[in-house]
Amino acid sequence: MCVCQTMEVGKYGKNASRAGERGVLLEPFIHQVGGHSSMMRYDDHTVCKPLISREQRFYESLPPEMKEFTPEYKGVVSVCFEGDSDGYINLVAYPYVESEVLEQDDMPERDQPRRKHSRRSLHRSSSVGEHKEERLSLAGDNPESSIQETKSPKVELHIHSDVPFQMLDGNSGLSSEKISYNPWSLRCHKQQLSRMRSESKDRKLYKFLLLENVVHHFRFPCVLDLKMGTRQHGDDASEEKAARQMKKCEQSTSATLGVRVCGMQVYQLDTGHYLCRNKYYGRGLSIEGFRNALYQYLHNGLELRKDLFEPILAKLRSLKAVLERQASYRFYSSSLLIIYDGKDNRAGMFMERRAEMRLKRVDASLPEILQDDISTEPSPSALPKVDVRMIDFAHSTFKGFRDDPTVHDGPDMGYVFGLESLINIMEQMREENQ
Repeated sequence: MCVCQTMEVGKYGKNASRAGERGVLLEPFIHQVGGHSSMMRYDDHTVCKPLISREQRFYESLPPEMKEFTPEYKGVVSVCFEGDSDGYINLVAYPYVESEVLEQDDMPERDQPRRKHSRRSLHRSSSVGEHKEERLSLAGDNPESSIQETKSPKVELHIHSDVPFQMLDGNSGLSSEKISYNPWSLRCHKQQLSRMRSESKDRKLYKFLLLENVVHHFRFPCVLDLKMGTRQHGDDASEEKAARQMKKCEQSTSATLGVRVCGMQVYQLDTGHYLCRNKYYGRGLSIEGFRNALYQYLHNGLELRKDLFEPILAKLRSLKAVLERQASYRFYSSSLLIIYDGKDNRAGMFMERRAEMRLKRVDASLPEILQDDISTEPSPSALPKVDVRMIDFAHSTFKGFRDDPTVHDGPDMGYVFGLESLINIMEQMREENQ
């Protein structure tokens, strides 16, 4: 058991999951679409991930104008890996105090994950619901286990969504199974538990970063995770790791566009589920394939969401202007999240009109009669909410940061090139679909 179990955690928000009134029971974050670290849900507005000290310090040193485009940094918690006599495990968060807690940096490089950021007390806001049996079985948690092997009732209770997810395989065919979490989130969570279990004899406490849950504003979050830049390895990478990363870039759109798909989930109005893609799909894309993936991300199963072009482009242009002013900054291996709601008021209106037309026995397969009502360019006040956030700063640097020996000149032009490519492709797509 965890050595910090005697600690008391202050007041809890309504319906907060708790562990014996002392700690916060962490849940897998079901909307994780990419990355290596397992993102955990702390409460409705907060997620957490294993702490890497470089990433923490980077969040604490962010220029004010970049904070609009990064998750809010909320602080640090101690996380215990707790097992019980029945062979189940929990991850429980407690207030952080200086102790024997180790950081992710202490792990071998091959095991180190990465992803997001956050500064606040250990008070949870309201949770979606209380879970009495928020436990994952130790049985079958090999990282390479198939989805089928992990589909136990305990897992379903622990990682639950009312909206099913479907993974698209390498041949673009739908998997036969609908599940209640993004498949990548489960993969990362199983790998994290496997690492922690293997170290459990020597290590009882972990430091986790608390970060803003950037999708909490969205009912049906459609998320695109893009690996940005023409270079992915940090200045401190070994020759072997640098060579691996350079090869991945050369064989993907990272070299040709400065950006590649790392993960995606998009809500489909016609079927009522999320379609998901992972990083292996993204690595194999050509320039045209990347363009098609972006089109798919903006398509809700019934139509292309043309109303998203302007708000997303505005955010990307604004971010580009900010980064062009950040001299000496490098964001190696960082990602960019683009987020919108897959079922906003406009989508609801579209579905209502389709239902009305079905009742009238009129062909409703994207009928022209709807084009005037629904698909016209929206007024500025009706523009959908979108968000664009930079994440994963475990390999970032700037002049004077942690006495890094390598100092770079000017802005991160590899990252800026990726933004320019993204902007150009979206502008072309908008013009072709007017």
